[in-house]
Amino acid sequence: MTFKEKELQLQYQGFLATNFLWKGMLNEQLLNSDYTFFEKEQFAISINQKLRLGKLVEKFVINQLSEYNNIEILLENVQIQDEKITLGELDCILLENNIPIHLEIIYKFYLYDNSVGNSEIEHWIGPNRRDSFDMKYDKLVSKQLPMLYHAKTQELLKKKNIDTDKIIQKVYFKAQLFPHLNDINKNFPLINNDCISGFYIYRNELSQYNNCKFFVPTKHNWLIQPHSNVNWLNFEEFSKQSSVFLEEEYAPMCWMKKPNGMIFKFFVVWW
Repeated sequence: MTFKEKELQLQYQGFLATNFLWKGMLNEQLLNSDYTFFEKEQFAISINQKLRLGKLVEKFVINQLSEYNNIEILLENVQIQDEKITLGELDCILLENNIPIHLEIIYKFYLYDNSVGNSEIEHWIGPNRRDSFDMKYDKLVSKQLPMLYHAKTQELLKKKNIDTDKIIQKVYFKAQLFPHLNDINKNFPLINNDCISGFYIYRNELSQYNNCKFFVPTKHNWLIQPHSNVNWLNFEEFSKQSSVFLEEEYAPMCWMKKPNGMIFKFFVVWW
């Protein structure tokens, strides 16, 4: 197995270990799936091109679902078009116990900032403040899920002999969550607290860890559960590397190894 193949397997295992952002229904509108029963950790689908992280996760989900005997994947990445104009996309149509399911697939990294918005769903934001749970929620309920009922979608599905009257809509929404270091033990009532994967700190709080080692994974390796087999940086080296990201208003995910050997995942934010 090549290094890239091993890395891909670690990414897949990290994806499998990530929890769903909530359980069951959210606000009586979004039904989160519960496809978590199998523990096979091999990613079997061949990938020949470099995929952005969201598309890679979609491949991971299809690989996972293919292990279920009661599930049949009918369509994936369905482009809905009106002549040459793309109206939207359906991530996946599957049969589960012969019941058609429209499944939207989401994997996010959110940080908790209670200065943003007025509710918990608004407080969970992307590391660079350009994304949020609230924004994704609105997009799901106002655009992505309703796309199933667009006339062009209905036309396409009927051509595929998919009974659109019986389709159930679900989301497959996994997330890694990072409260500020001071909130790491706080309970968040809306979401699944098992999604908490680490913490974030501000740039001026970094010096308290000057006796630790650090590693900055690539974006795709944000999925990976931290391990010790990497080229660790000392505090001075890490400070220089992280400064490059922060000056460009980009919050890097980092791994930290404390002197006692414990490893943590965290973000340093520029804001």
